[in-house]
Amino acid sequence: MKLKHLTAAAAVVAAFATTALTPALAETFRLSHNTNDTTTWQKGAEKFNELLEKGSNGEMDVRIFPNAQLTGGDQMKQAEMVGRGALDFVVTSAINVTPLVPEMAVFSLPYLYSDYDDVDATTAGEPGERMTEIMAKKGIVVLAWGENGFREVTNNVHPIKAPADMKGLKMRVAGPMYIDVMNALGANPQQMQWTETFSALQQGVVDGQENPIGAVIIPQRVYEVQKYITPWHYSYDPIFIGVSQKLWDSWDAEKQAMVRDAAEQAMTYQKEVTREDTAKGLEFLKEKGMEVYEPSAEEIDAFRQATKPAFDTWAAKVGPDLVALFQDTISAGDKPAN
Repeated sequence: MKLKHLTAAAAVVAAFATTALTPALAETFRLSHNTNDTTTWQKGAEKFNELLEKGSNGEMDVRIFPNAQLTGGDQMKQAEMVGRGALDFVVTSAINVTPLVPEMAVFSLPYLYSDYDDVDATTAGEPGERMTEIMAKKGIVVLAWGENGFREVTNNVHPIKAPADMKGLKMRVAGPMYIDVMNALGANPQQMQWTETFSALQQGVVDGQENPIGAVIIPQRVYEVQKYITPWHYSYDPIFIGVSQKLWDSWDAEKQAMVRDAAEQAMTYQKEVTREDTAKGLEFLKEKGMEVYEPSAEEIDAFRQATKPAFDTWAAKVGPDLVALFQDTISAGDKPAN
């Protein structure tokens, strides 16, 4: 009997010791994003979860749902659900938030940016802060900016060298602003969820699409269903990690600081990976059989002039003062240091 009691007591002690050494049961949060689990969006989300687990000593865990699974594949609906607290976190791009926050289209105005320095001046500066304030009014706390990238055009009909080459092409687009851009170029735009796009390209429902190389075209294997690509850098699209305001307000300042730091580190990592993949992307696409046409500065300017009506239309929609803030920030970044 004594042996049985000792054995039982030892088991209780062992169980207590195990419990004492194990972190409290992790609280699980849900994060939704647009693309599949091979993209830099997914890598950024995974890094965020890794950093959160470390920063919270295992008390926070993020379950990642790619392909907008939690919204039935509707990538536009994710931010709205986060805003009302039905989702915890979202990784999405600015253009996908425009139905909820039209001002977010400012990032993607055609030919607003020339290079990454222009981009970084806005996302890390006053424009990025202004957009964070605007998003907060919709119940979404923007924790950090990442990168989808410069959107390049692909198609299966012929090389795109001039605006006239776009005429009549059936082009998949992500949002309303790109409909106006494609109309200005004489194309036939068709708004479509990304989850439907690969099969639409494969079956010839649409002729082409436009997306960043490192974040989407390569990891989503667009090269398997598209023949021609023109890196025309016509529009830029940032992504961001956002959290529900309701959830954010439930945390104390220390926890908020930890979560924001994890998000900033994760998006810095995601941006670096995306830019690395983009830098070597054209050679990779050539190896995969795509025909690359790299336009000259004069040819780029022709596209810029052709899309100016769409720029003006959307500049008016997002607000002239907001557009001026972005343009002034970019111009200031171009000035040589005194």
